[in-house]
Amino acid sequence: MINRWSDAEAEAFIAPYIKQSGRALAMRMYSARLLGADRRLVLHGGGNTSVKDEFRNRIGDTIEAVFVKASGVDMAMIDADGHVGLDLNYLRRLAAIESMSDEEMINEFRTHMFNASSATPSVETLLHVFLPFKYIDHTHADAILTLANQANAGQLIKQALGEDVLTVDYYTPGFKLAKAVLAAFNGKPDCTAIVLAHHGIVTWGDTARNSYNKMIELVTAAEAYINKHTTAPPKRRGAVSPDEARQRYIKIAPILRGLLAVDSGNEDQPFTRVILTPLIDDDTLDYIGSDIGRETALTPPVTSDYLIRTKTYPLWIDGLNFDNMDELSAQLSGAIEGYKRRYEDYLALHAAAEEISRFDAMPRVIYIEGVGAVCTGKDIKAAAIAADITRQSIEIKSAAAHMGGKFEGISDQAIFEMEYRTYQHAKLGSADSQPLSGETAIITGAAGAIGSAIARELLLNGCHVAITDLPGVRLDSLYKELRTSFGKSVMAVPMDVTSSESVLSACARVIELWGGLDIVIVNAGIAMVSSLAGMSIEAFQRLERVNIDGTLLIIAEAARHFNIQKTGGDIVLISTKNVFSPSANFGAYSVTKAAAHQVARIASLELAGMGVRVNMVTPDGVFSDGRRRSGLWEEIGPDRMRARGLDEKGLEDYYRGRNLLKARITACHVAKAVLFFATRATPTTGATIPVDGGLPDAVPR
Repeated sequence: MINRWSDAEAEAFIAPYIKQSGRALAMRMYSARLLGADRRLVLHGGGNTSVKDEFRNRIGDTIEAVFVKASGVDMAMIDADGHVGLDLNYLRRLAAIESMSDEEMINEFRTHMFNASSATPSVETLLHVFLPFKYIDHTHADAILTLANQANAGQLIKQALGEDVLTVDYYTPGFKLAKAVLAAFNGKPDCTAIVLAHHGIVTWGDTARNSYNKMIELVTAAEAYINKHTTAPPKRRGAVSPDEARQRYIKIAPILRGLLAVDSGNEDQPFTRVILTPLIDDDTLDYIGSDIGRETALTPPVTSDYLIRTKTYPLWIDGLNFDNMDELSAQLSGAIEGYKRRYEDYLALHAAAEEISRFDAMPRVIYIEGVGAVCTGKDIKAAAIAADITRQSIEIKSAAAHMGGKFEGISDQAIFEMEYRTYQHAKLGSADSQPLSGETAIITGAAGAIGSAIARELLLNGCHVAITDLPGVRLDSLYKELRTSFGKSVMAVPMDVTSSESVLSACARVIELWGGLDIVIVNAGIAMVSSLAGMSIEAFQRLERVNIDGTLLIIAEAARHFNIQKTGGDIVLISTKNVFSPSANFGAYSVTKAAAHQVARIASLELAGMGVRVNMVTPDGVFSDGRRRSGLWEEIGPDRMRARGLDEKGLEDYYRGRNLLKARITACHVAKAVLFFATRATPTTGATIPVDGGLPDAVPR
């Protein structure tokens, strides 16, 4: 471990917080961030920290206080509100109570917090309360978990860390564990730290620096011990490169994602889908292909805190026939059905007398020999967290095996108690109400005004969106803009819709990153101004390639993908009012877009049997999306202005004035129409929504 403490950095960090929070809490924040910044110590909201100080209430009384990290808060980014203040004297008296449910414990916390609007403090709050130290740190350090999950953990920890470090057997985190830690500490009050079996390590000090230094010192000692006692890694059975594994993954991911979709009970939205995140690298492939892979992978999580992310056990799949799609699908289906049966049996055994709201029976982590590890979640954030935990699990279980030890996790009953523990579920946040959560979309021609507005609208509604367009500044700038707000829920993929290879490659990239595709927005299109008599056939064919061939290629590829994934899908074509109301000197655009419109209508007939809906949106002229100009209007706008003797504002006013509602048609209006279809608000396919303010000559409507 690297000790990252710096007195100068600490003083600079705490300066803005001292007036608001006080020096002790500000320093607490600094050291908590140091711990949280190292993934070998904590992952994704894990671990907890505290400081004991004073609090002055509104009537001027000074109260002994403890400030404990809020449940689920990421220590790497913890802010002034990340530690919740509570009445220390009152909470200390809870040590005299024999037992307490989570609900009772939460009530005690919430009725003795200084700020009623604060988040719920960590489930480990009473551990911090009962130990009599000013600063306390608790982490799930990799090296500690490597030792604390072996059959002879107590002996290993003494050898690695010394006789002054206590080991406490596994207890359910919360009141039971706090009582056990207090009892162990009272039996050896001169101990310097405590290791919690299957859980982590607790250090303390009279200053934030001392507690942090002790944590780094002991974890470093554990790492040194492990390195000293590590033998050569087990021999790898198979030989597959990451590139080959990645190609296999792209082949199976849509099948897998379709099989992992859960029946929603909603006829219009029959499936609740998940996002997949693969781990495909040499370390993962070596682990899965080794003699210890299956044996150690199918053991409990390295710490029970991870159950809400990864579930009880992973699914292991081997012996796949990658050369036969039908057999491959059957093998994957059989493996998942087997996992579901085992999970139902596990619930039947442990939840017989429990009134619980059961989770779906799908695996969250899947080890596939010759492919890698596949992790799932309701969105990319959840899937990425599961992937980080899986990567850590591989490292820890491999390290234990390389020491010649036997990994030994907690019991199934203890697993069940943590998996269905309401306190833990609160870390996941409230139920996701976004209508497109877990869905993925690809947008062609996304770098223009309409495409960018559609991307933003879908992202705001929980969708994962791949923006595609020709490579260049327009695509790059849109990606940068969206990435700032939506993070990993958006990707940019350069794509030429006239090239079947480019379309196939872009779709494969979406599959590789998110597992599959659900919504296809066919938006790419180009225009030109020319009379029929003066039109060059080469120029017309250029429009044909983009507007017709491009539409056909992306719809055909989508259809093939939907047939493999088998959970339906949606295709929305951004057509034009010119299909119904063509314009003179605009024939090439009107003709080719009408052909694309007809392709979509035929697709609605051919794909309905797969549960795929195909619909069209026909907007009138859209000039921009904020500062992002419409590529179409950059092409034809100058001619339109010259023909009518208008400037740009005058041309916009002209288009506005010609519709019944006298409405300015915006890219956001088009995006709302797309969202109507994408969210399946009605059982509709083969339909067209005009977004034109009402054009009398654009009929039928």
